[in-house]
This record gives sequence, structure tokens and C-alpha cells, in this order.
Amino acid sequence: MDTIKIKKTSLKSIFDVISKSHRIIGPKIENDVLILTEAGFEDIPSGYKELQKPGQYRMTKDAGDEIFSFSLGPDSFKRFFHPPLKELFGFKKTTKAISANRILKKEMPIALIGVRACDISAIKLYDRIFLEGPVKDSIYDSLRKDALIIGVNCLRPGDNCFCSSMGAGPQIKDNFDIAVTELKDGLIIETGSAAGKKIMEELPFEKITEADMREKEAVSENCKRLIKKSVRSEELPWLIYKNLEHPRWSDIARRDLECGNCTQVCPTCFCNSTYDYMQLSGVVNKSSEISGVRVMKWDSCFSKNFARVHGGNFRPSRRARFRQWMSHKLAYTFEQFGLTGCVGCGRCITWCPAGIDITQELEALRKQ
Repeated sequence: MDTIKIKKTSLKSIFDVISKSHRIIGPKIENDVLILTEAGFEDIPSGYKELQKPGQYRMTKDAGDEIFSFSLGPDSFKRFFHPPLKELFGFKKTTKAISANRILKKEMPIALIGVRACDISAIKLYDRIFLEGPVKDSIYDSLRKDALIIGVNCLRPGDNCFCSSMGAGPQIKDNFDIAVTELKDGLIIETGSAAGKKIMEELPFEKITEADMREKEAVSENCKRLIKKSVRSEELPWLIYKNLEHPRWSDIARRDLECGNCTQVCPTCFCNSTYDYMQLSGVVNKSSEISGVRVMKWDSCFSKNFARVHGGNFRPSRRARFRQWMSHKLAYTFEQFGLTGCVGCGRCITWCPAGIDITQELEALRKQ
């Protein structure tokens, strides 16, 4: 791994270099919320930070001249690799045959700038799910293939973060092209791939000192100390399996609104449903030719119909649906993929209208 130091003003150079070959996705403020969208250097919300509590989110500008003062908004980078709505294939039925063709749109590869350690861990899980199974997801593969990940080590955690408990942060460890650490007088740039090294070679850098490296480590340690929430993840997944009939599940169900906010903002949720979008003329007029598109869209295990199959619904109660979501995050994913299904980003806590806190619910399961 190569490491250099650049001036803070030279961050624009990274944008300039990457924009020649990639579409840049980064943080931007819209309607007083931190979102992820196509962004330039001038869009970085420097000096802003979020105030977060269970079910609460506000942005404020009082973080001085720090570039990466902010932490996380409701957006995660998953929607750029696993879009909320995607066309899988087109099909056509005639009197003679049925044909189907994959739909792969060629677009400029994307570069994700400002990715935090928790989201990088989430992308690592997505790679395991969509690329390393017996069948690759062709759309995910096409979007992920030439993408660049420009990560940023957190200066301070969000108010609902518990990434250190899940081993997902706050310091970036792997699965990145470039990792940036902001110091008081510059930026430490580390490369994690050949593509990252190529970008680094085009940057105007200065000599890095031992004091710079000590400050880099101090930034990470300070961020860890500021994390307010924690869970005892060493007891997972055993704690979940031991308490599948715990009365706490019923208590949560009484408070849960079943809105699915947590699954939409979660960077690792990947539940989806598929349906066929038919050309109306072929259905109404009963012509000999019918065509359409198979579409996949995000869904949620909180949806009442998500578990509906021929013969009934195998998760008919709100209690069962919440237990499924939390168990999948904290138990099943460990066994399926060998990685955590919860990266401790805290988004589910912030964006839950009922203020349900997964760290508190997990702690409650320890009590009989």
C-alpha cells in the first residue's frame, strides 16, 4: 500500500482526474438532508454535521473548516450497484416461439467518493452475495466491474453509529481504491489497488512525516472513543437463536409501524420482488404477439405480502416479520456468507419513525 500527503486544496485534483473516465457519485445537501448523487468537488458539504437521535435527523453547519465533517445521511451507495428498480430482460411470445433477451445498458463506470468504512463493509457483503455465488448477477457485475471506491476515514461518528462493535469501522481496512484521512493541515492518501495507485501518481503531493502518521492514527482512535453506542457482537449469532421466542419480539411489534424505512436505508438489505411489465395492447386485444419486460424492484421483509406463497403466508404477524429482519442482520447472514449483515451505520435507528434502536433491542434479548 502506497501512502502520500496532499494539501486540502488538492482534493479537487482527485475529482479532476477521476472525472475523465468515471461518473462521480458523492455527498451533496438537498432539502437539508445529506444525499448521494452525481456531485463535484464544490458540492462537498464541508463544515456540516448531522445531529441524530432515534427517529430524528438534522443538519447543522458548525464544524469549522473540516472538509469531511459530516457522517451519514439516509442514502447508502447500494442503490448505485443494486438499483431500486432494474429491468432484467425483455421477452416476446408469438404463435411460433418465446424469446428472452437480457437488458444490459452500457454506461460510464461510476466512482463513489466519500464512502465510509461501514458502507465499504456493506459493499463487500454485496460482492459476496451478487458475484461469488453459483450465478453472478449480471447487472450488479456490470455496474461494479470498473467502479472506483474512494473511501474516507471518519473524523467523528454519527450519533447512532456502532460500527466498531460490528468490526466494520471506523477505519477503512480493505476493498477500496483510495482511502483519505483528513488531518489539520492536509490529507493522507492511501492506495488499495492498481487503479488507485494510477490516480495517486497524478496528484501533487508533498513529503509525509512521522508526525502526520501519528496524527492519522490519533484521528482513528479519537473517532472510536466518540462512538456512543455498542453491542456485544461476540455473542452473535448464538444470542438470536437462543431467544427466538423471547417476549421482547411482541413488545417491539407493538411499537413498530411496519413502514420498511429501516430496510430502505440499510446498506446491506437486498430483499426484492420481480414482476412482468406487459405491453397493454397484447393483453387487451389478445393478439398473437405479447411482449414485455421482467422487472426487479426493492421490497421489504416488513411487507405483509413478501412472505405470501401458494397456500398462505409464513410470516403473518408483525412480530414474525421484525424478528426475521433483525435475525437476518445479526445471525443468518453470518452463516450464509461469513460476514456481518449489520455494519453498525445506525441508519435504521435514525430513520425509524418510532425510534426503535436495534442496539437496545439486542440488549433486551439478554434479559429473561
